[in-house]
Amino acid sequence: MTPMRDHDTAPHRPGRRLSTKETAELLGVKPETVYAYVSRGLLTSRREPGGRSSTFEAKEVEALARRNRREAAGSPGSGGDLSVRTRITLIEQDRYFYRGVDAVDLATRHSYEEVAEWLWTGRLSPGVTFSAPGPTVEVARRAVDALSEHASPVDRLRVAAIAAAAEDPLRFDLSEDAVLNTARVLIPTLVAALPPVRPGHKDGGPLAQRLWGRLTGHPADEASLRVLDTALALLADHDLAASTLAVRVAASARAHAYAAVSAGLGVLEGPLHGAASGLAHRMLLDVLDQGTAVPVIADELRAGRRVPGLGHRLYAGEDPRARVLFGLLEQLPRAESALLAARDIVATTARHTSLHANVDLALAVFTASSGMPATAGETIFAVARTAGWIAHALEEYGERPLRMRPSGHYVGPRPPRPLPE
Repeated sequence: MTPMRDHDTAPHRPGRRLSTKETAELLGVKPETVYAYVSRGLLTSRREPGGRSSTFEAKEVEALARRNRREAAGSPGSGGDLSVRTRITLIEQDRYFYRGVDAVDLATRHSYEEVAEWLWTGRLSPGVTFSAPGPTVEVARRAVDALSEHASPVDRLRVAAIAAAAEDPLRFDLSEDAVLNTARVLIPTLVAALPPVRPGHKDGGPLAQRLWGRLTGHPADEASLRVLDTALALLADHDLAASTLAVRVAASARAHAYAAVSAGLGVLEGPLHGAASGLAHRMLLDVLDQGTAVPVIADELRAGRRVPGLGHRLYAGEDPRARVLFGLLEQLPRAESALLAARDIVATTARHTSLHANVDLALAVFTASSGMPATAGETIFAVARTAGWIAHALEEYGERPLRMRPSGHYVGPRPPRPLPE
């Protein structure tokens, strides 16, 4: 890649427009990245009459080059305050937005697959469904089936992603179209690789319906599938969560999309991230078993543990994702007792500290009332967030590579020291 040099940004004569090649050289990127900048609104292109290629305004290109240089010298790539320019998700005033559109509105009016396409391309594709080729699914299933029975859902998803990658010889093509094709195959492959709860389960229909049969043996009704599909869409992205940052670091090093998703899955398995809904699920079952939240919450506080399913550092008020899911769950008769238990948890904890229910508690109500295991929420979270991870990987592929390389602040003994005996 051509490095940016000071003389590359020398002023161009007024009115002069730059070719794609000149723009790429000025920015120190490949021509493909120039078009990625255009698609993300960072540059404006114009095709001259009678010309075949696009041209760019010199001043706009120079401004972007200066901004990239400031990033290289200061923030995120050299250990400064880690912040990442993104056009994917904005969280503010207890709301969140996917590419500027209210995420709750999108999730309640569109399917998970449609929301994923919006995150990736900024375009809606009504009726889109994701499917995977048989050979890829078969390879992923064989790899997952070889795991121990004690393997977690995230173990299975990570192995499925690796197996799918090994089956794709073109996985190192990081062009936008190639990564999008990978995404549309990878997500249904992850779902199909999970073992069905009931033998003989037939795949078909929307992704939520296929995932349902991997989470519970209960028959799928329309209202339950709507809750699951909405949950997937609501969880598709949430700015730079820890797993998403890991994905962007991998993409910054130009890891292919499967590897970037694997990085996200590795972080997601931590108890402070994806496993939170499982903790809320188990607590909810304890409350249902004892008939009241008081002794259960008391045990949590006595042990010095944070009560799962409550509060979120990005929302001072109510988690909008929880609000939507609780509203849908009220339409499921079988969820009534779990909903009452969740309200009891919130009310009991309010005597100690005022915290709102978060999406983990809403997921716990759904999974517990649907006959799903405690790990089901983590599975839903992982499948859902894969869409956001792909969106962030795509965005990162258009940036300067290896920009997320902070410098270590060494605090060990000063050298030179003698060799140890």
